[in-house]
Amino acid sequence: MKSQQKCIVIFALVCCFAVLVALIFSAVDVWGEDEDGITEENCSRDCRISLVENIPEDISFLENGTSYLPLSVGLYNLLDQAIRVVEIVSPLWLLNSSDYESSFQPTARQGRALLSRLQGLKAKGVQLKISSGIFDSAELRTLANHNAEVHYVNMTALIKGNLHSSFWVVDRKHFYIGSGSMDWRSLATRKELGVLVYNCSCLALDLHKLFSLYWGLMYKDFIPSFWSKRLFALFNSDSPLQLTLNSTKAQAYISSSPDVLIPKDRSNDLEAISRVIQEARHFIYISITDYLPLLDSSSHRYWSHIDALIREALILRKVRVRLLISCWEKTHPLTFNFIWSLRSLCMEQANCSLEAKFFNPRVQRDGSLQGINHNRFMVTDRAIYLGNLDWVGNEFTFNAGAGLVITQPEGVEERNSTVVEQLQAVFERDWFSRYTRSLQANKIPVCNKHHINRLVSVKASHLDNGPVPIRKGQHDNGPAPIRNHLKVDGQTADKTRPHDDRLSKGSHQQMVPLVPLVEGHQERGRIKMSHFDNRQIQIEGKSQDSPVDLPGQSAESSGFREISNGPL
Repeated sequence: MKSQQKCIVIFALVCCFAVLVALIFSAVDVWGEDEDGITEENCSRDCRISLVENIPEDISFLENGTSYLPLSVGLYNLLDQAIRVVEIVSPLWLLNSSDYESSFQPTARQGRALLSRLQGLKAKGVQLKISSGIFDSAELRTLANHNAEVHYVNMTALIKGNLHSSFWVVDRKHFYIGSGSMDWRSLATRKELGVLVYNCSCLALDLHKLFSLYWGLMYKDFIPSFWSKRLFALFNSDSPLQLTLNSTKAQAYISSSPDVLIPKDRSNDLEAISRVIQEARHFIYISITDYLPLLDSSSHRYWSHIDALIREALILRKVRVRLLISCWEKTHPLTFNFIWSLRSLCMEQANCSLEAKFFNPRVQRDGSLQGINHNRFMVTDRAIYLGNLDWVGNEFTFNAGAGLVITQPEGVEERNSTVVEQLQAVFERDWFSRYTRSLQANKIPVCNKHHINRLVSVKASHLDNGPVPIRKGQHDNGPAPIRNHLKVDGQTADKTRPHDDRLSKGSHQQMVPLVPLVEGHQERGRIKMSHFDNRQIQIEGKSQDSPVDLPGQSAESSGFREISNGPL
């Protein structure tokens, strides 16, 4: 009887062990893909790199001729290089514009041309593999009908976010990474920037591993407890790849987000950004679509990771910082508060310099904003970081993205123009262009058409009555509180909103100018802030009281609109 019980116990243990092994291998997702014989030991480290941009046709940098390969041309070049396989990750698949959009944007043909080139890969015998978080896309269905393999990743179930990574890997030798996605607007109406890297199988293989991670998550609603060794990173911030870029020595590695989707040895994006900021000695230039150090839009929890690093660089190391942020429909009103908070650090501080400008898009005939600066990069005197995510807490916490860090050593005598110098030239071209405006006291940038229309209607309704003054506080040079006197749903808010940019010379009251964008491209030097106080802009009241609330968007009870996690 005892021997029979022992047999049963042993059999049960064996079955449990078999089930455990099966579960482990199921979670690990060991994909038996051939890596074409490319290993860390024999991969190529002698690489060529090229910046690619999309500059909308109606944006001209005549005063500075710095320009690089158009994004569409660069992607065509990658397809021409393809022999075996093209792997693509993109947050959007919208290469065919609608009839309504194309009637206003004849340049939308670039998207259709790229879709046609992707369809033509089948005739060349090149395999097309796509990882996508978009389940409903006519473009993906079209490509699937032309022999493309499409794996859908349910990022909402996995990380409660979205797939924002944007990169290509070609034959595990060449790759693209940048802000542009498979959206016709990225090839036509948005200002985008990325890099093409050729004959660099060491780095391309590492990016391919990130693609393989997304590829293996098809239709899963859980994150594996174990990752395959095939997905472990080859290089990271502590052990970067030693390589040459355009015959100049450099170091590089790939980063990604969020933490729950990072296998062993991969640096996350925040770690990469931190390392680049901390190693800067002279300057930090940041070009980003959105900057908002908040984690949760409902509770407005402060997200200090990047904001604290910038403050440390300003105060402790006296590094010059410039922030170039997009001024567009989704610019959150609290962005201006945080920028003012950063700028206040340099008041009465010697050798402390923080400057901020907003890249202004143009309002089209149909009311849409075009020419949005969609760049997401940072350049310092030593390195660049090029990523897929905006610098908003929710992005790094919930969304999947990828980044590239390249460091060029100092003291190299014989070299070509480095990618660090090239990206610095791009930033300075944008910074001094006529499309940027500086943030100034009492002048809130107007970032959407809805706001402009409301201001115009307010001004027109009070032309005969003159300006309505606001109370002058003890510190009259700082950011002014905002109120709205408009009637909304039969209610009238505080009548303290300014209506004109004229000043009442004969009184002790001060007017807030109506048009806040006053500093243009002529500005070159530092802005003296010694007389500005450090008060933050107050955004109060219900949702209708906020002058930058957007039409058709929900608002919190505190008056702030939701921070969007969706793709732009």
